[in-house]
Amino acid sequence: MNRPLTQAELEAEGEALGRRLDPGEVLSFEGDLGAGKTTFIKAVTRGLGVTHPATSPTYALVHRYQGARGPVFHLDCFRLRSPEEAADLDWEGLLTEGDAILVEWPERAGEWLPAPTRKFRLSHVPQPELRNLEVL
Repeated sequence: MNRPLTQAELEAEGEALGRRLDPGEVLSFEGDLGAGKTTFIKAVTRGLGVTHPATSPTYALVHRYQGARGPVFHLDCFRLRSPEEAADLDWEGLLTEGDAILVEWPERAGEWLPAPTRKFRLSHVPQPELRNLEVL
């Protein structure tokens, strides 16, 4: 997929994706500020059975939600000043415990980021009400 979507379409795609994920998947989400990463991730968490509304973990780095099959971890690596800071995120524990790991700004985690099973890029398009969703 590589096409512009409305917010409703983006949310529908995210929820459908969440319902299809296999346990233990690691998803990465690239894109500029305001490109729709968190909106898409919120929908993915709903598809995974998270009933508490997901929020951006920009200040906490990691949020944990209870999904239908187990914990869902949402990481936002935007505030990392260097990839070495990602070493403190307990990747092994996240991988062992998590039903899904959803990572915003994955490039900032460098080599510490486990290999994603799925990669997405969201971007702005000339129509302000749309966002482009690209599967990498």
